Amino acid sequence: MEPLIICLWILAIACAGTWVLSLITREHSWVDRIWSIVPVVYVWVFAGAAGLADARLDLVAVLVTLWGARLTFNFARKGGYAPGGEDYRWETLRGRMSAGLFQVFNLFFIVIYQNILLLLIALPAWTAYQHRTPLTALDVILAAVFLAFLTGETIADQQQWRFHQWKKAEVAAGRQPSPRFLQTGLFRFSRHPNFFFEQAQWWVVFLFACVAAGSLLQWTVIGPLLLTGLFIGSTVFTESITRSRYPEYAEYQARTSPVVPWFPGRGNTARMWSESR
Repeated sequence: MEPLIICLWILAIACAGTWVLSLITREHSWVDRIWSIVPVVYVWVFAGAAGLADARLDLVAVLVTLWGARLTFNFARKGGYAPGGEDYRWETLRGRMSAGLFQVFNLFFIVIYQNILLLLIALPAWTAYQHRTPLTALDVILAAVFLAFLTGETIADQQQWRFHQWKKAEVAAGRQPSPRFLQTGLFRFSRHPNFFFEQAQWWVVFLFACVAAGSLLQWTVIGPLLLTGLFIGSTVFTESITRSRYPEYAEYQARTSPVVPWFPGRGNTARMWSESR
């Protein structure tokens, strides 16, 4: 069976499974729970279809597996797989929609759209499968860049984890945490460094396909493009919630790049996106 057909079957099962589970449990983070797993499976399907004999596909599969392992670990330690581990943003959104409208949103956006996106970001592996050319120095450079981004995301998540553990301890001791949100380390240069590194890794995966095909003009660019679009929307929504909780967050926004790490300070001109206020 063609590897793409296998991936489409996996996609259908993932959509059905996450939708049914959301109805049964009334939690809507089931796609989040497979986010770090399903793309790994898709990439290995293409590597396996090549008989694990294509060095580029094998390399991409290993790199994506490292991405998935790191993300799975970080999601698990935050309680994402535990009962009640739903993303707080879905609860907020439910409060802004009627029950019926939210169920439509759940089916078409949370379940169908996001599951399709998880396949699309992995489809550069299909391009590499169709163009099985020898590994080059560019592939080695891309692998090094991917690992650098993976390291950056690991550091950002660890800094965030330590901050929130400290914050919980302060609250448990009856003290008011100050500051109330993370502004140091990598978060001094970007409000969302983990978002930046996450997207960057999938752009690198796309570039592996470009090297295989010998051209940047590949339709599978739709995967990282849509992923970036999703993160834009997620960032705007997340920050609207944060601003409502912490008025001082506006000052942090004024001096810190939204996503792309850059030197802090007012008049920052190297921002990836303009402020949405």
